[in-house]
Amino acid sequence: MNVVLGRRLTGEFLGTFFLLAAVVGSGIMAENLTSDVGLQLLQNALATAGVLAALILTFAAVSGAHFNPAVTLTDLALGGIDRTTAAAYVIVQIAGGILGVIAANLMFDLPAVEWSTKDRSAGHLVFAEGIATLGLLLVIFLVVRAGNAQMVAFSVAGYIAGAYYFTSSTSFANPAVTVSRMFSDTFAGIEPASVPLFVVAQLTAVGIGIALIRFMTPVEQAVPASAPVHSDAT
Repeated sequence: MNVVLGRRLTGEFLGTFFLLAAVVGSGIMAENLTSDVGLQLLQNALATAGVLAALILTFAAVSGAHFNPAVTLTDLALGGIDRTTAAAYVIVQIAGGILGVIAANLMFDLPAVEWSTKDRSAGHLVFAEGIATLGLLLVIFLVVRAGNAQMVAFSVAGYIAGAYYFTSSTSFANPAVTVSRMFSDTFAGIEPASVPLFVVAQLTAVGIGIALIRFMTPVEQAVPASAPVHSDAT
């Protein structure tokens, strides 16, 4: 059992590492390629969505490809994962995300850690994070519970690409992503002071999401940790 758990945690760590490297790295590259903010966002969204789909397909059978504490907590509430494993998932997701951001900084010859100065504390941005996270959770778990687990990677990638544009916060939708992105003062960053309210909004969405998922799929269909359920976001 320890070997199996170790493999699952390694999958979660690596998946979140590469997800954050993609989110922040593509943001830095976009800034280097153009000064057009709209084009920067498009490049960031497409790169993130593409890497996200690939990572979910890669690690789904290893860990379930959560890469997101919001997904893990929802899976825990729905009976798909036990408390000990869920706690370990959250720890490695945050650690992997932070190291992924550091790696992105270093790949572009920036300081390994550079605290973000991008203010995202406005109320409408916090509200957008709740909406973004709720939508992500519904997409993941309702697609899986409908028996279409093989489509989760593409459903999530499509949702995240769209959510970059229909949410004012550009859809972080992931506490691990939110915490990690404060370590880079670049296009995808968020200042540390803005992080707590983003995380509160995301966790509030978890509670609402659990209630809605249970209501819309009343027959208990626990999602196993080996099913391709993600996160991300961005």
